[in-house]
Amino acid sequence: MKFGASSWPFQWDPPYEDCIRRVAGLGFKSIELIGWNKTYLTEYYTPTKIKELKACLQSEGIAISQFVSTPHDLSSADAGKRAAAVEHWKRTVEVGAELGSELINMVSCHPFAMKDAVEIPRITTKPLVQTFATRGVPRNVDWDKNYNDYVESLKKCAQHCADAGVTLTIEPHPARYLANTDGALRLLEHVGSSAMGINFDPSHTFPVGDFPDIAVYRLGKHIKHLHVSDNDGVTNVHWRPGEGKIDWLAMFQALKDVGYDGTISMELEDVPGVSRGPNSDSPGVYRNITATDEFVAETVAGANYLKDICKQVGITVE
Repeated sequence: MKFGASSWPFQWDPPYEDCIRRVAGLGFKSIELIGWNKTYLTEYYTPTKIKELKACLQSEGIAISQFVSTPHDLSSADAGKRAAAVEHWKRTVEVGAELGSELINMVSCHPFAMKDAVEIPRITTKPLVQTFATRGVPRNVDWDKNYNDYVESLKKCAQHCADAGVTLTIEPHPARYLANTDGALRLLEHVGSSAMGINFDPSHTFPVGDFPDIAVYRLGKHIKHLHVSDNDGVTNVHWRPGEGKIDWLAMFQALKDVGYDGTISMELEDVPGVSRGPNSDSPGVYRNITATDEFVAETVAGANYLKDICKQVGITVE
């Protein structure tokens, strides 16, 4: 295995060259880059910028483990919006493949393209409110058809990946069509593409009822990439590993047992000093344009904690 890091907790908004240098300088072997929406994919990730980013990655000796962008309308009831979302994904694949990423990642969608903090409450607010409930959920609609429409959209997305010689990694998230291990296995079965796998994030599945080690055993070869952070088991806050309730020793033993040998990507979104750009509407107490040294210390400490666990279970780290 090798350790990497997500770029956005270090630097939410572009440019990303300094972030690449910073992550490489900490000894990480890979980094994830992101296109927050269609505008980023066209206006920031231009052919010239892609060449510059590739040159920066090469000069720093660091690989790109995933390229990330999520078209949320893949589950819309509107066929035109679903088609536009597939085009968004097609552009994501083009950018990611050109950057040299073998994995192209998206987060699973809510039914009917519902949004966090609109129809669906953010799970991070769960301990803070008296009533934790949805708003304006569609009524008198065909839920089975919506799931099937989402599956058909994902089939097209997976095909774009197959055509480009890359793999779609879909990420579970609380309350979405893929929220837990069973949702992942069902979706994989329905899409039925060898070009689709899972970006496993225990901080998303643990608070909705899955034990991470059991999830790893059940998902097995379908896990293509890992996001790692810890949490309280109630929300999906992303703390430093070792500071929450996840049993990392059991999870990494499971990873060894199933033969996972990919990237362990640090994604600490809720620790002191983390970056949240001026264009971010994501939740979080800490909101810095660029991550501080305190955040760097948290990330390094978390990685070292997990590297020690790797030694305990006999996992070789590059």
